[in-house]
Amino acid sequence: MVFSEPVFMFMFLPVTLLVYYAVPFRLKNAVLFLSGLLFYSWGEPVYVLIMILSTLIDYLAGRIMDKFEANKKIRKAALIVSVVMNLSLLGLFKYSGFFIDSLNSAFGISLYNPNLPLPIGISFFTFQSMSYTIDLYRKNITVQKSFVKFAAFVTMFPQIVAGPIVLYNDISKELEERKIDFNALSDGISTFICGLCKKVLIANSVGELWTTVKETDYSTLPAATAWLGIIAFTLQIYFDFSGYSDMAIGLGKMLGFKFPENFDYPYNSKSVSEFWRRWHMTLGGWFKSYVYFPLGGSKNGKGKTIRNLLIVWFLTGMWHGASWNFIIWGIYYGIILILEKFVFASVIKKLPSAVTRIYTLFAVIIGWVIFEITSPASELGYIRAMFGFSGAFSDTFTINILHNYSIILIIAAITATGLPLKLWKKITSGKKLDGICIAGEAAGMAACIAYLVDATYNPFLYFNF
Repeated sequence: MVFSEPVFMFMFLPVTLLVYYAVPFRLKNAVLFLSGLLFYSWGEPVYVLIMILSTLIDYLAGRIMDKFEANKKIRKAALIVSVVMNLSLLGLFKYSGFFIDSLNSAFGISLYNPNLPLPIGISFFTFQSMSYTIDLYRKNITVQKSFVKFAAFVTMFPQIVAGPIVLYNDISKELEERKIDFNALSDGISTFICGLCKKVLIANSVGELWTTVKETDYSTLPAATAWLGIIAFTLQIYFDFSGYSDMAIGLGKMLGFKFPENFDYPYNSKSVSEFWRRWHMTLGGWFKSYVYFPLGGSKNGKGKTIRNLLIVWFLTGMWHGASWNFIIWGIYYGIILILEKFVFASVIKKLPSAVTRIYTLFAVIIGWVIFEITSPASELGYIRAMFGFSGAFSDTFTINILHNYSIILIIAAITATGLPLKLWKKITSGKKLDGICIAGEAAGMAACIAYLVDATYNPFLYFNF
């Protein structure tokens, strides 16, 4: 069984919500904790213990810091234990195999690689849990003495496996007291259905195109087909991840929590720097708060700023996966951001917005090639195909793609700009169209269920991180 199995998802959600609403407030956090364990264990029946261990370590570290508030050495020791244990768990399950294979390849040795399966969402829940002890050490938050409440924060099922990364300070007040009214419930349902439609109806549809193109021989891939394929992935990863984030945010509203936004129409950006302020905003915020600023940020001169940016983007690449393509992808963005900050900043400001948008999309699309294709040689082969080195611009396969996918690609591209939502808000400004909205949401939900019942293609891309 896997998380994306429709039968489990559509049984789990309504039952959990009914139980959650039925119990008194003093039991709601316990329901969240237990439902989070059930949700995670459905996909990871053994590795749920890893999540429990991480939660317990950080809870105890927090209690020790609180008890010995005046003793800096003990507080620091508790923080070090928390950080080291969390990073060790992450390193063992996510990176040990990669480093062993790299050493074997580099030195011609034969170290044993246990090839441990990757616990789903481990990068999300370890970062989330670890941020609590760091903030507590900094005295930005107060200790949570209830293990159930702290565990509910870490294991909350809407965002446990694919974000957004929720910091303790984001929801600390709601853990103690929260109100669920009809407006919040209605808004949550709308946000959830919107996210589900983005994931199922758009991401899955364009993803099928990318899967087909990705499996072809890049040396014979026509340029037009290569561009159509990677544009499809560019749209797929946005609608997949932002769709899941919207579902998590919507479920959070239904539960009485306000999760942070994770996307702000990033493909509208006029620079790569702006793109990364709009894409996966909670991860960017995490690295700023817990890596970039502690290193000194941009306060200590150009040289150290460049160093700090390269460290952050190397780690950002590593966070996404234990593979050379992710490291290259992180360094690629680190270099671009350094160039934008110190070399091209004045040029970008002077250029027309249409030019800067095209430049940004081009840089991002090339980045997605590096991100998605694991072999550096294959990445280069695909990029060569994009620029016509295969010798052909199009073929019958290209025509078939355009015939089968042109409408969904156009819909996805326009929707990714946020234009349909802006037009809808403008048209409906000051008007009561509750009936139309409810009918539209019902139709969207029905379409998603119909798709999921028969679909064999339903990946969640960020479950792998």
